[in-house]
Amino acid sequence: MNKIKVLFLCSRNSARSQMAQAFLKKYGDDKFEAFSAGLEASEIHPLTIKVMEEKGISMSEQYSKSLDIYLNDRFGFLITVCSKAEKECPFFPGVSIRLYWPFDDPAAVQGSEEEQLEVFRKVRDQIEKKVSDFVENTDKYSNIKDNFRV
Repeated sequence: MNKIKVLFLCSRNSARSQMAQAFLKKYGDDKFEAFSAGLEASEIHPLTIKVMEEKGISMSEQYSKSLDIYLNDRFGFLITVCSKAEKECPFFPGVSIRLYWPFDDPAAVQGSEEEQLEVFRKVRDQIEKKVSDFVENTDKYSNIKDNFRV
């Protein structure tokens, strides 16, 4: 069976979409090919790397990317993980199913490193649960056509 391509989209591709991509690789690598992008590229936030390492997930092979590099690709799913990306994402003709999973932006939190880590961990755990549930319920998406698969 070919894998379904999934693109996670956020504003800067520095935290939420990166986490979602990593968790989909962890939980759904046999069914999905995971990608992530931002409306604009930045850098992966250092606390994203830290909280994912706490879960045993290395982010060393991931990097921040702009949505522009994927505009001519086809995806089974486009999943926006922030309100800005949901509002500002251009029409994406190469997508079979579009989903919106709003998560708070942990990178926007002010405070001590420990206060910031607390928010990063909370958002990380919410994303992990959402991705895990998505993978467990993929049978209902078995009708995605082959041209949206890898």
